[in-house]
Amino acid sequence: MLKKSDYFYELPEERIAQTPAEPRDSSRLLVYDRMTGSVEHRIFRDVCEYLRPGDVLVINNTKVLPARMFAYTENGGKVEVLLLKRRGICEWEVLVRPGKKAKVGARLVVSDELSLTVKDRTETGERIVDFHFDGVFEDILSRVGSMPLPPYIHEKLKDKDRYQTVYCKTDGSAAAPTAGLHFTRGLLEKIEGMGVQIAEVLLHVGLGTFRPVKEEDLTGHVMHSEYYCVSEEAAQTVNAAKREGRRVIAVGTTSVRTLETVADEHGFLRACSGDTSIFIYPPYKFKCVDALITNFHLPESTLIMLVSALMGREECLRVYKEAVEEWYLFFSFGDAMMIV
Repeated sequence: MLKKSDYFYELPEERIAQTPAEPRDSSRLLVYDRMTGSVEHRIFRDVCEYLRPGDVLVINNTKVLPARMFAYTENGGKVEVLLLKRRGICEWEVLVRPGKKAKVGARLVVSDELSLTVKDRTETGERIVDFHFDGVFEDILSRVGSMPLPPYIHEKLKDKDRYQTVYCKTDGSAAAPTAGLHFTRGLLEKIEGMGVQIAEVLLHVGLGTFRPVKEEDLTGHVMHSEYYCVSEEAAQTVNAAKREGRRVIAVGTTSVRTLETVADEHGFLRACSGDTSIFIYPPYKFKCVDALITNFHLPESTLIMLVSALMGREECLRVYKEAVEEWYLFFSFGDAMMIV
């Protein structure tokens, strides 16, 4: 039986990156070769040396909403509201803290432009709310909301765009697909100039990505659900590569989860959209993904479990130990790893 504790490793707090690298592609890159077990220490812009003409690089073009805001009850109490999932034009699933101030029927005021009414409560404690506003919701949100940075980041983000990828397009995430933060537009142009194809998929990252695994037995863990979309163009690009034996390289665990959700047993995709709650951990057999660019993930998290499914649990922990010893920075604003 695989246990949550099998994925624990020691990480000194000073290894947790508090601010993003500047420029983006100046972060460090650890390259792990699955065939040889070798490890190389590079700079992220060197990623070009590990790409080949004909490779397909799959990126997640989701855009992070400034989903964190503060509201006030009719009695003047202050609450934090985090947008989780849009259900309609005005209806959202949100997380409210403290929840005792957000009973069904409560009205909360964010600003002169925005207020909300609590309609219902989910089984897991989130709230279903209706927002009240005049104008364009996204425009108002850009004024009243802030980026929902992970709880382990304590520094204030000076530039909202640094928690977005340079290729973000579609609003909907409560957290960034952080492996993509290392790419600059110039680096992407260089990669395409090498003959590497770029395919865009969509997965809106939920705050569930930060929720700890509570069950010691991994088979008892229930993954959060996230919306994905694979276009006809992306499916055709990936399918052509699979037919011709070219590599499909996922940028980030969100791209992996999208591809592996949609792929058939031969690794071919179909254009579709929906919600995925796929949980990837050993001994999962990958159907579509051949290589991965990712960040370093929290101990005992579903993300390190996904990575270990690709490189093996013991190898994953060995490489993470080396990364700690080599002073790599970890988590959302940290350094990157490429598994080939």
